[in-house]
Amino acid sequence: MSKKEVIKKSICFFCPSSCGVLVKIEDGRVVSVDGDPGSPGSQGFICERSKAAPEHLYHKDRLNYPQKRVGERGEGKWKRISWEQGMDEVAEKLEEIKSKNGPEAIALSNGTYRTVKYVGRRFMNLLGSPNILAAGTQVCFCNVAVIESITYGRMQYISDYDNAQCIVEWAANPAHAWPQSWVRIIRAKRRGAKLIVVDPRFTETAARADIWLQPRPGTDTALLMGWMNVIINEDLYDRDFVEKWTVGFKELKERVQKYSPEKVAEITEVPSDKIRESARIYATTKPACFGWGVTFDQLGRNSTQAVRARAILRAITGNLDIKGGNLVTGPHPTLIPEAEIEENERLSPEQRKKQLGADRFKLYTWDTYDRITQYAKKIGYRGTYASAYVVKCNAPATWRAILTGKPYPVRAMMTVASNPMITNANIKMVYEAIKKLDLYVVSDYWMTPSAGLADYVFPAAGWIERPWLETHWGVFPNVEAGERAIEPLEERRTDFQFYRELGIRLGQVWPWKTMEELYDYQLKPMGYTWEEFVSKVRYDDPLAGYKRYERSGFATPSGKVEIYSSILEELGYDPLPEYEEPAESVVSTPELAREYPLTLITGGRFRPMFHSEHRQIESLRRMHPDPIVQINPELGLEYGIADGDWMWIETRLGRTKAKAKLYPGIDLKVVHAEHGWWFPEMPEEEPCLHGAWESNVNILTDDDLEKCDPMVGGWQLRHLLCRVYKA
Repeated sequence: MSKKEVIKKSICFFCPSSCGVLVKIEDGRVVSVDGDPGSPGSQGFICERSKAAPEHLYHKDRLNYPQKRVGERGEGKWKRISWEQGMDEVAEKLEEIKSKNGPEAIALSNGTYRTVKYVGRRFMNLLGSPNILAAGTQVCFCNVAVIESITYGRMQYISDYDNAQCIVEWAANPAHAWPQSWVRIIRAKRRGAKLIVVDPRFTETAARADIWLQPRPGTDTALLMGWMNVIINEDLYDRDFVEKWTVGFKELKERVQKYSPEKVAEITEVPSDKIRESARIYATTKPACFGWGVTFDQLGRNSTQAVRARAILRAITGNLDIKGGNLVTGPHPTLIPEAEIEENERLSPEQRKKQLGADRFKLYTWDTYDRITQYAKKIGYRGTYASAYVVKCNAPATWRAILTGKPYPVRAMMTVASNPMITNANIKMVYEAIKKLDLYVVSDYWMTPSAGLADYVFPAAGWIERPWLETHWGVFPNVEAGERAIEPLEERRTDFQFYRELGIRLGQVWPWKTMEELYDYQLKPMGYTWEEFVSKVRYDDPLAGYKRYERSGFATPSGKVEIYSSILEELGYDPLPEYEEPAESVVSTPELAREYPLTLITGGRFRPMFHSEHRQIESLRRMHPDPIVQINPELGLEYGIADGDWMWIETRLGRTKAKAKLYPGIDLKVVHAEHGWWFPEMPEEEPCLHGAWESNVNILTDDDLEKCDPMVGGWQLRHLLCRVYKA
């Protein structure tokens, strides 16, 4: 009998690349996923994760039904219940907590992508709580959006690799982290473009570089300032752009004088001649672009200043919003912006001020968001970013509020498409906080270590089971649609359904019954229904061209690139970039360094995994079965550790183990440990929690508020002091 075959055009969101895919269905069953050549972003490329999507979809361990805890929290005893019962009981408990302690006593944690985050923000705004947190907010994408916006009005997210003559990849390894970008970098190299790589490790990307700089971890801001010293003092900057389109260049010139290549070489351990050479190549090889990366958000005290320094470098070299440079775009001009769906005005000023951490980390607040929005509208944008991406409470402050009740008690948390027991810093504190909650609710694909501690667990629908409108968070105007390939299996539901059903029970107004109806609403000003757009159009890019600032200026208080930031000055922060030695390092804490003589860096991306995902996908796990820690072969010889040995990594906070990879491409004093590891095959119940305590590098990371970035609250992941020994 012949099989009935259907091809659906969908979008994979196993990572933020959002590759266009073709889902092949035979007799109602998904059999394969291939790249879609018609997708402008991915152009037919997909990685191993997309190819393994059918395995993910039909996996025996996928959550399929709502579960209610019947034993002690973490005991692994569950009872299957209906969605209706689960929603009723959770809504009743939330209403009780809200009435007794106020809506701010309820927090939401969400993960990197896989959800329509702005509907989560809508739920929380209508509830009256300002407390949404995620690991990715303080140490990933969202910080960059805020920091670059106060500098030149928008976040730079598009690096024009296809037309660049010089590409800088700074502490990023797109060969693993951004496969779409890596394909373009290889093409650029083949046509003769220069590639500069700055990374403590000799990565696959560094292997293709024309020049590789290997700084001491945590000193990136100093190196960036050293580049500016060379470029300004040797008159290599774009004088015309600087004079017409920046404010604060004079002050910057004075500031960078203390960062001579010789001084920066002492700080970073990069030779001064290499600092000069690389700065000259970047400044004189036009056009040039920095690859987009999040590493600077993981530098603790230096996070904001590093992002600011990179943004300023793009501007003073004239590589901002030009062909082959770093493009600064606006939101889609007619699509209903996500911010309008969020109903941010429903969260009162009084409740906004209660956002945990806002009193301390003032740049990452509603106040800054309102400023960014104000200036965006002034130059003609209908809206700006979805607040769900650029306004979050501080995660370390939230865990402390749960434990201490200060500044007020937090009694309930919902976790959607996230795994805070693996992805947040200082896991021992996270664990204690979750255990203390009166109510903990999880929506996910799997019974993760975090879900194992919940009171209620709801099964989530994946990207094959849902429609997807890729709006790029309001960062740039491209809009792309992905079909729902099949209806959700069993009782899986989307995050939209989760929030809507819970919200209605709490008296909230949700005018759309389905995601498709929501997309109808967003697309209406463009003249399309969802069905028309996904079937006939699929992709829309209404704006083209470069140097858009010549028509409208920059969305900043001055209308120019603010090298000297008026917003930072008003908030009481240094308006110019400045390097500060990390709170914990061989320089700042020499006594601790005698006990822990090595420097630990974490967070480097590695395929086929993405953060804490895919450990249970057999085809992917075979490719990367164990957690890896890279150490120099000489260090291995000194400590008696051979390639493939299990070894301990220890910091002040605890220890974790991984398999040694003797790797000559890493400094003798530096250790690189993979993040995101847990073991789905291990027992769910405590004390195991699917191996959450075995190889979880966040046992080692520190979220001490004093050591976080003072402006946005990011914690230190890249330069912790550690020691190692054979397990």
